[in-house]
Amino acid sequence: MSADLFLRAGADRRLAAGHLWVFSNEVDVQRSPLQSFAAGDVVQVRRADGALLGSAYMEPQSLICARVYAHGLDQTLSADWLAPLVARALASREALLPGRCYRLVYGDSDGIPGLVVDRFGAYLVMQFHNAGIEQHESAVIEALRRVLNPAGILLRADSRSRREQGLVERVEVVFGEVPEVVNLQENGVAFAAPVLQGQKTGWFYDHRMARARLRDYAPGQRVLDVYSYIGGWGIQAAASGASAVLCVDSSATALAGVAANARLNGLEDRVAVRQGQAAEVLQALRREGQQFDLVIVDPPAFIQRRKDIKKGIKAYQRINELGLALLSPGGVLVSASCSMHLSRADLVLAVQGAARRSGCELRVLEQGGQGPDHPVHPLIPETDYLKSVFSRRLTPAGI
Repeated sequence: MSADLFLRAGADRRLAAGHLWVFSNEVDVQRSPLQSFAAGDVVQVRRADGALLGSAYMEPQSLICARVYAHGLDQTLSADWLAPLVARALASREALLPGRCYRLVYGDSDGIPGLVVDRFGAYLVMQFHNAGIEQHESAVIEALRRVLNPAGILLRADSRSRREQGLVERVEVVFGEVPEVVNLQENGVAFAAPVLQGQKTGWFYDHRMARARLRDYAPGQRVLDVYSYIGGWGIQAAASGASAVLCVDSSATALAGVAANARLNGLEDRVAVRQGQAAEVLQALRREGQQFDLVIVDPPAFIQRRKDIKKGIKAYQRINELGLALLSPGGVLVSASCSMHLSRADLVLAVQGAARRSGCELRVLEQGGQGPDHPVHPLIPETDYLKSVFSRRLTPAGI
């Protein structure tokens, strides 16, 4: 039997509207002492007058102390409850993204807070982003098995957010068998993703739609892919007809993945790699007099917390300034950000600031966001985190 979590008077409006998060300062701690709960405890969230708002699991040590998974219901967090949610998410992906390669479950947006699942054909890689959902691991695995009958499920519980919460890191196969490297296709291009040792789940499906746009921008162009990882942007640029692609990353292992993915697509003659810190490599390329027609800058999140926004915007401006220094007049800069706390408007302003400091003019051609396998919850702006801005460097007037 689940316990009750009472909210303070007037603190129910956001949840009643459909939000999923309960903040610790919204709880009536006299009636519901937070120290009486453990991570993962299932509770009935109630208004001050006792009316049921829904069922949630607890994260009592966090600012977001409870996460709702069933609005208006007293519902256990079981495989019977989760399987239909997974099936609903699967139907949404299959309707738009053929090929069985996509983000299958995207946390709050798919009604399962704290859970991320990426699909690579017969294999699934899942992440638990907090201790609460992790307490329901067996129910999650059972739901995934019922709906997809995968060959294997890999758990990657080793994210930065887990480390910051002091949670134990885990990377283990929790069902079946999963190879170290799995195959996927994105926009018709083949990749091999290192799911056991790579970043996050081994691949980043979120920029799928923006990378598809390279078909119109890359043909015949010399392309620079900065923070390339295993070549999501660069290999697709080459497959789209780029004359030459240079992928830059600090990780030798990631660049070995670029080379492997180039060979996988028969593109090794057009794809080169260069290892080093992004800023240092870009400065070296400039000293060498290198120029590119298409420069892609897709860094890791420079802004982890709201208090870092000002500093982070400067970092985005600086790396885009270095990219612009290598971009030929008339060329296109693709500037991307996965920082949840950076608004799209601020990214555009950062790019404009980079252009001003570089003494050139830009015009935004188009903007992109995450694909349909990363649906946005309309009441949770944090689920809308991804940005990409395609800008053309104008040719000076009179030339």
